[in-house]
Amino acid sequence: MEVILIQDVTNLGYKDDVVKVKNGYGRNYLIPEGYAIMASETNRKIHAENMKQRAFKLEKIKTQAEVLAKGIEDITVKIGAKAGANGKIFGSVNAIQIADALKEQFNYEIDRKKITIEGEHIKELGTYKAKINLHKDVKVEINLEVVAE
Repeated sequence: MEVILIQDVTNLGYKDDVVKVKNGYGRNYLIPEGYAIMASETNRKIHAENMKQRAFKLEKIKTQAEVLAKGIEDITVKIGAKAGANGKIFGSVNAIQIADALKEQFNYEIDRKKITIEGEHIKELGTYKAKINLHKDVKVEINLEVVAE
């Protein structure tokens, strides 16, 4: 019996895979529990159409991420911070401040959760790098310049 998996099943396959299983396993466990549907001709056509539409949407999202990456790959974001005489910052620079600075200086709205700072924390004045994960296949690195206010 062939089934189309609706969700990931350990040791069997991933969502949207068409797998061959024993009749009892498919009829008594996978289908009633909502892990799979029968791979009939109708369900295969529906599955193929859904996969085509999903691929189109994912390609559109990836293209938008690549366009955004081209725009921000060579910019330098200036972040003002209160600092002491020796160049140490009071506190540290985090992803929220970077996201706010990108919005104010360049009008790019990026979720703070997608920004990672190289190293652990920025606690001194100077130049640093941050990575922005726009898509699972599109990552871009930006320059940060931390200056005293």
